[in-house]
Amino acid sequence: MPVLPIARMGNPVLRKIAEPIADPTDPAVARLAADMIATMLDVPGVGLAAPQVSVSRRIIVFRVPADRGEGEEVASTVLVNPEIEPLSEDMVLGWEGCLSIPGLRGLVPRHARIRYRGYGLDGSRIEREAGGFHARVVQHEVDHLDGVLYLDRMDDLRLLVCTEEMHHINAALAAAKEAPSRI
Repeated sequence: MPVLPIARMGNPVLRKIAEPIADPTDPAVARLAADMIATMLDVPGVGLAAPQVSVSRRIIVFRVPADRGEGEEVASTVLVNPEIEPLSEDMVLGWEGCLSIPGLRGLVPRHARIRYRGYGLDGSRIEREAGGFHARVVQHEVDHLDGVLYLDRMDDLRLLVCTEEMHHINAALAAAKEAPSRI
């Protein structure tokens, strides 16, 4: 299971719509998934889409660590040909980074709750509802399959920051929440 190089923003593979996978049980798909998981864990990251390793196919891997999943932990998961269905119009803002855009974080609106479906490596249908960080990770990775980067989803590029400077904006946001309302 080699660690694969990560395609960075500017690489055309990140802007293409990835091709569906005809047979999720193909051993080549299992090898790709294993390499993607090894890469995700090595970096370390919480999600990776095939275009990020220069493979324009519809497969993602992701995990939700207990400390980031509001008590919900999701082990490394492979999802082939994933689809997302928003369960409401409610959107929530949250910080996102991306292995393909190192050194930056942005405040990105995402659907609060989703249903996702796709296939496992054994060909079985996977369908699950998710909220919070779990939903955010899946939406972020599926966006990669459609040639969309989190920057494309941002409403306000003033909320795009260098990772090492995030403490400034987090302090300003915390102060704004604590300030008395003048209504």
